[in-house]
Amino acid sequence: MMKAGRAGRARRTGGTRKVLITGGSRGIGAATALAFAARGFPVAVAALDDGGLREVASRTGGVSIPGDLRERGCPRRVVEAAAQALGGLDVVVSNAGEGWCGPFAAMTDEEIDSLLDLNLRACAQVARAALAHLPPGTGHLVFVGSIAGLLGVPGEAWYSATKAGLGMLAEVLRAELRADGIRVTLVVPTVVDTAFYERRNSPYLRRRPRPVSPRVVADAIVEAVERGREVIVIPGWVSWPARLKANFPGLYRLLERRLDSQNAWREQPPRRSVAAGPSHPEEHRQRPVDPMRPSI
Repeated sequence: MMKAGRAGRARRTGGTRKVLITGGSRGIGAATALAFAARGFPVAVAALDDGGLREVASRTGGVSIPGDLRERGCPRRVVEAAAQALGGLDVVVSNAGEGWCGPFAAMTDEEIDSLLDLNLRACAQVARAALAHLPPGTGHLVFVGSIAGLLGVPGEAWYSATKAGLGMLAEVLRAELRADGIRVTLVVPTVVDTAFYERRNSPYLRRRPRPVSPRVVADAIVEAVERGREVIVIPGWVSWPARLKANFPGLYRLLERRLDSQNAWREQPPRRSVAAGPSHPEEHRQRPVDPMRPSI
């Protein structure tokens, strides 16, 4: 196990904790940067180089770090740049992600590789690089997953698989890093009201769950860091289908077949979209909950 770095042994709390957020130019990432900055946390945001990244950095008084995390070596460069600019790191929020909708057989090799590279490999490499800087006792890794990683979503087979892998990475790292005092949180949004669906040209067709605002997820991330929560599903009631699937898989599959009998997702042409966060939107001030473990 890689030991946490010695650079920041002093205990850091409150607004002195320094935060890096990937996928920080829009959506959940931008909302999270604003939420941390509002509480006095120094912030660095990383994303593809566009006007959104610079705008978020300006609004938060933080640091912008452009880069494509799919490129070899970029995750480590981003972490090192953030640590240097902020004078250390205490919290790293891995939020960058990419979605794809359509039949799995329609995916190209390049699209499969791109989702794997951004949704899982880059998150792992950001986390590994961050461990050289996170101080024991207050260091915190946050992974932004998706309900697709818990339940699986027809038409998003590979996206669901990459998010499931991210959830398992968070689970195992939590156990490995416990002795070092490094906390690990998995945040699981469902449907978030961002431009994700517009960018992938496949609208959200279900009536439930209703979309929630990015700020709901951002507030949940900040709360997880401040209170040390391990797993948060947003909105909280969606944790129950995950419990049902884990404890009564036969019943869950029966309900799933009935709900997806129309296969509405097949009506949309498969499109790929790079997203600043998970491929799922949100709504009013629904309160996230910590689902009981090990139910999910």
